Amino acid sequence: MYWKELDVWKKSHELVVKIYKITESFPKEEKFRLVDQICRSAISVPANIVEGQSRRTTKEYLQFLYTARGSVEESKYHLLLAKDLGYMQKETYDQLEEQYSLVGKMLNRFRNRGRVHIFVAKPPNLTHSFSTYWGRQKQNRRFVE
Repeated sequence: MYWKELDVWKKSHELVVKIYKITESFPKEEKFRLVDQICRSAISVPANIVEGQSRRTTKEYLQFLYTARGSVEESKYHLLLAKDLGYMQKETYDQLEEQYSLVGKMLNRFRNRGRVHIFVAKPPNLTHSFSTYWGRQKQNRRFVE
């Protein structure tokens, strides 16, 4: 399955877009402080899903999903801080917190149900398997004793 087809990626991407729109109204002095941190942690969630799926092993993919899950919690904290500083309405915070909790649950289910698969495409111009190639290389070597 391609990452753009994953429901968890779609939902986390939607949240990034919302975060960007909401943080436009934050004070200018927060641009390189809280706004930057909120946007980075929000982007990290779908970006780690994408990067993980491009890895060659399931173990690596799972590690990226764990990182994405950590970024969900980091984003939730940044949003709480923004609310407590008065940069965000409580209703907006509650909606985003609920949506991030949903993404976190989706990531947990995705990892725990074994729906993590790595697809490595065989290059189209490869006519021999690696073992066949390696076997031929061994036959062509000259050994000096």
